[in-house]
Amino acid sequence: MPNETQNADAERNVSKKGTSNRGFASMDIQKQREIASKGGKAAHASGHAHEFTSEEAREAGRKGGQAAHESGRAHEFTSEEAREAGRKGGQASHGGGRSASKRKEVAAKDAAPPPNSQNLDRDAAPRSPYPQ
Repeated sequence: MPNETQNADAERNVSKKGTSNRGFASMDIQKQREIASKGGKAAHASGHAHEFTSEEAREAGRKGGQAAHESGRAHEFTSEEAREAGRKGGQASHGGGRSASKRKEVAAKDAAPPPNSQNLDRDAAPRSPYPQ
């Protein structure tokens, strides 16, 4: 009958061959993601997670892109691909998803004077907001 030391030695040999069924790396990828997600959520909830500022994120992206280009793993955009990516980004950030009629409606509303305007007499001199 094998003793504990022999069992431990056998387990080490098995894990060296990559056939161990123990540990995080041997888990199903979906299970790994679930566990990692729980850890990230817990870190944010407790205030221990690092929150990137826009400047830190920009710098990290710059470094990642630089490293990818140096190693030859970066995708080189054609001018057409870059133009299409910029167009999609502009639509996403500037409300490009609106229909033409909705854009006209919003533009007309923005150009109109606000309702209940205090300056009802357009020919009168402007009033000061400060008491006299």
